Amino acid sequence: MKLKRSTCAVALIAGLAGTVPATVPAPAWAYVFTQVRIEGNQRIEPETILSFANITRGTDVSAGEVNDALQRIQNSGLFETVEVIPQGNTLVIRVREWPTINQVSFEGNRRIKDEQLDEIAQSEPRRVYSPRQAERDASNMAQAYSSQGRLAARVTPKIIPRDGNRVDLVFEIREGDVTEVERIGFTGNRAFSDRRLRNVLETKQAGLLRTFIQSDTYDPQRLALDERLLTEFYRSQGFADFQVQGVAPELARERDAYFVTYAIQEGPRYRFGQINTISEIPGVDAAPFHAQNTVRTGSYYTPETIDVTIRRMETIALQQGLDFVNIEPRVTRNMRRQTLDLTFALTRGQRVFVERIDIEGNTTTLDEVIRRQFGTVEGDPFNPREIRNSAERIRALGYFADAQVETREGSTPQQVIVDVNVEEQPTGSLEFGASYGANSGVGINIGLSERNFLGRGQELAASISTTEGSRAGSITFAEPFFLTRDLRFSFSTWYRETERDNSKYNTRSVGISTGLEFPVSRSARLDVHYKLSKDTLFDVDPIQYDAERQEWAGSSPILVEEEGGLWTSALGYSYSYDSRRVGLNPRTATKLRFTQDFAGFGGDVKSVTSVLTAGVESTAWRPNVTLRGEFEAGAVHMLDDQDSRVIDRFNGQKVRGFEVNGIGPRDNEAPNEDALGGNYYWVARGEVQFPLGLPEEYGLTGGLFADVGSIWGLNNTSGANGVEVDDDMHVRAAVGVSLFWTTPIGPLRMNLSKAVQKEDYDETQSFDLTLSTRF
Repeated sequence: MKLKRSTCAVALIAGLAGTVPATVPAPAWAYVFTQVRIEGNQRIEPETILSFANITRGTDVSAGEVNDALQRIQNSGLFETVEVIPQGNTLVIRVREWPTINQVSFEGNRRIKDEQLDEIAQSEPRRVYSPRQAERDASNMAQAYSSQGRLAARVTPKIIPRDGNRVDLVFEIREGDVTEVERIGFTGNRAFSDRRLRNVLETKQAGLLRTFIQSDTYDPQRLALDERLLTEFYRSQGFADFQVQGVAPELARERDAYFVTYAIQEGPRYRFGQINTISEIPGVDAAPFHAQNTVRTGSYYTPETIDVTIRRMETIALQQGLDFVNIEPRVTRNMRRQTLDLTFALTRGQRVFVERIDIEGNTTTLDEVIRRQFGTVEGDPFNPREIRNSAERIRALGYFADAQVETREGSTPQQVIVDVNVEEQPTGSLEFGASYGANSGVGINIGLSERNFLGRGQELAASISTTEGSRAGSITFAEPFFLTRDLRFSFSTWYRETERDNSKYNTRSVGISTGLEFPVSRSARLDVHYKLSKDTLFDVDPIQYDAERQEWAGSSPILVEEEGGLWTSALGYSYSYDSRRVGLNPRTATKLRFTQDFAGFGGDVKSVTSVLTAGVESTAWRPNVTLRGEFEAGAVHMLDDQDSRVIDRFNGQKVRGFEVNGIGPRDNEAPNEDALGGNYYWVARGEVQFPLGLPEEYGLTGGLFADVGSIWGLNNTSGANGVEVDDDMHVRAAVGVSLFWTTPIGPLRMNLSKAVQKEDYDETQSFDLTLSTRF
């Protein structure tokens, strides 16, 4: 672009050469245009160009204003070149328009599809081509590749001229390889090795499985998270003064790898010294608050134990009806002894109330689904921790990709407004998968589920599965806030059929169940339910001689008597306790569940079935070592002199190291040697899960386990050939090793076990591959 300055210059010189004395300032030269002539425009209207120029006819216009007019027209982005030429009383504006984009295309891209790049590009067909916009588009595309770890990606915009002042805009892309983190190093670390610290970071070092591990790609935004994780780790180990002094990512000369070095200062490792609790609120006794203290003198400093104690004390304050109470931890350093004296001070907080709760970003989920996660409503005293807990509950719903809960001052300083901003994500899934079990073989699974049905927070799921020995289908619906209360209503219907599942008979079960679950305390819930089902035992062959095989075949007379279908109509309840619902001890979780079902409200079966399950999981010994212990027991008591059936009794793989139906009473006199199950069972399990020393990103951990238990008890013990079946309680035990592997299809568990105590007729299983279940 250029401005014709010759006329301006001649006129200016002529003015300066006049007769005006040197001591008198010369007036600024001014143009007066009576007309404007526009040349070269084809698509852009003259009035549009005049509006950009913003020059009024018949008024004085300086040379600077003429230049400003040129800049405004040029900055419109519509013209390739612009000339503004004063010719006497006429202003000539000569332009050359940018061509129109005929089409936009991409070449050389494989990792990012055309559709995704098209969403990034702002240049579009039938719009005026702008080199600056094309460069911005190329930069944004390169940034998209960079976010995938391809820092060497290059995007170059090029144009291909077409007739009619049109061009094709082509983005030539060289994607390059993924820029990996080749090495992560540390300076200044003495307490922990580089290997231990690498496991703390979200960013991983490239290794043997670099093709499958995505966390080893370099992402600058991840460095801030890694710095915070490193700080949290050190402070959880007692290093209260720990600091990350700097992070130095160095790009290799080939631009295909980064070398990241963390410069850290560990500082001294502190232990807790004296622990006190004081009350600065008149009439509030500190003793019940001090009883909630979990910090122990002599233990290493960790912010987690302080936070847990504060939460427990705040719970006591809520139970006592005390509002606006702050629990203030006051720390005093003793550098000589490297201890931290800690005082929990109960202070009176500012009287602040919740004015309102504003929710934004939820296009599908109803406001009430989010609001019911708050224990606070408008007008309640403001409790910062309750707001934080509510935010965690909203995130835990799984409905949102992001959920931010923030507070700001309300209409008065004594009021706050809670802003909830959410970003929704898909909550439905359609699953096609395969499974494998050592007993069940290969299976096909098809599942359809929706966790936020119609945006109401309701759950709807349907599934069909089939394996070598079974077929099953079910439909489940649940409303977690029935009648707008913390009352979970559920309904399900199912069909299950087993075919020779480690047995010589088949079973079928079809039924419906419904229930209501509600809280009875902060950590406990009660479920009242009803079940109606028809359970059928069929294809039971009586003992007879098989002439073709020249051998006796058939099932136990006990099973022959039980063949057929019976209706079961049962009312029941389940009491469950889970310490994780409150989360006041994050390193140790305990659970308890007791269920009783009373059959006989109609139907054919009259019985009482009781099952107790208890367990504990802890990482208190070492953070990366998990200890688990579980105990189960159950009993079936038949009423009205009825005998239990194999469908009613306990069976299955209660003790690892044994096959399904591998333990319990068995009719060894019958040709089929049928497993009969038992009216009673108990099993105790112990397990330890630990790292294998492999990089954490491989998702591999090891374990050791030991199980001991028994299944026993029959109402009818008259077996084949008139021999009584041994239904005594014989203890079985097994030990083994496990390999846990976190994979894209789910957490897998491989068990290698050995039965160390068993009966001669038991059926053992030394290897099993299953989906790992959570505690």
